[in-house]
Amino acid sequence: MISFLKIKDRLFYGWVIVIAALIIGTLTFGIRNAFGVFFKSLEGEFGLSRAMTSGILSIHLVVGTVFIIIGGWALDKYGPRILTFLMGLFTGFSLILTSQASSPWQIYMSYSFLLSLGAGPAYSVLMATVSRWFNKKRGLAMGIASIGGPLGQIALAPLATYLILNIGWRTAFLVIGVIAGLTVMSLSVLQRKDPSKIGTLPDGDKAKSGETAMLKDDQKTGRPPAGFSMRQLISMRVYWFLWLTGLFQGFCLFLVFTHIVPYAIDMGISAMSAAVALSLMALISILGRLIAGFISDRIGSGITSIFCASIMAVALLWLIWSHNIWMFYLFALVYGFAYGGLNPVILTLIADIFGTSNIGVIMGTLSVGFALGSAIGPFIGGLVFDINGSYSVAFALGATTILLGAFFLVLVKRIINPSS
Repeated sequence: MISFLKIKDRLFYGWVIVIAALIIGTLTFGIRNAFGVFFKSLEGEFGLSRAMTSGILSIHLVVGTVFIIIGGWALDKYGPRILTFLMGLFTGFSLILTSQASSPWQIYMSYSFLLSLGAGPAYSVLMATVSRWFNKKRGLAMGIASIGGPLGQIALAPLATYLILNIGWRTAFLVIGVIAGLTVMSLSVLQRKDPSKIGTLPDGDKAKSGETAMLKDDQKTGRPPAGFSMRQLISMRVYWFLWLTGLFQGFCLFLVFTHIVPYAIDMGISAMSAAVALSLMALISILGRLIAGFISDRIGSGITSIFCASIMAVALLWLIWSHNIWMFYLFALVYGFAYGGLNPVILTLIADIFGTSNIGVIMGTLSVGFALGSAIGPFIGGLVFDINGSYSVAFALGATTILLGAFFLVLVKRIINPSS
């Protein structure tokens, strides 16, 4: 307790929570987002089609929806420390087992199922925990915490590619699994559920209690009443509009994450150059997260998220005609900046609308839509390629879905701000 008081006197402990979430997210999100660099190795090793190879990630994401909900519920009940320890344990164990797989069903069990226990709850657990520690600077804090995903791509995509080319995909999974497991389990000791655990208030929160005040009931704006139940929550239009936004966002994001590397290789671009494009996308997304989070604290998260989603759609249409490395790099810059800005802004919007008292289960249930879209996108992309021998239709479909996401964000904005 003395150590926490010393830290609190020098630095608001919420920023320790943010940095821990950033590092944990770097490993858990990065492993999942870098699946594309393993794509060709798994396809060739086990003689799988593009759809079946994509299915490894898709099944992982579908199964992960169960653990997203469980993770959100457990976070509200037990706090983040034990959950992050278990996330590290299962993440490391699953990747180590994946490195030893000798048949496709073993890959599906170790990667698709066991990794879901480790990485599945990460989104709701980490982001919901951070949101409890901030009010005034929530957009910036969420933006920094969410950098873990792109940092993981930046670090893990080239690292995994290097390991695959020099010592094989099995050793790559083994090395990454050991590093991820030990690091996440170690960082779990820093986790605290909310500021009241160390006797302080959320940064910038002017309320008398340590709990962020819930928004008042207003049927005209569609905002939830204080102390609302889950039954009330799922009856609200704004909840389902956000759920659908997550569904379309996940479809678009993981369609690209999974198929951008094999698409580039099909175009005659080297595996390392394709991995660099994936990392460049992640690198520029960091800037997008910070800038969009900063801007959303000032002009609102609704309009910022709509702008980012629209830019993503334009970039995907550009990708259809991208056949040279400079075109891929330009796509990576534009798309990366836009998707980087979209994610933390939507998370901030959720916390702004629903408050933070039950934020774990709220983000958990909303994340189901994102996870389902993330699972469907890679599989549809692989299926379209198997049928047409081209990704053009798949990328056009990705642009359409993210535009639908922008449409539902417009509806959300009109519900919570009917005069705008």
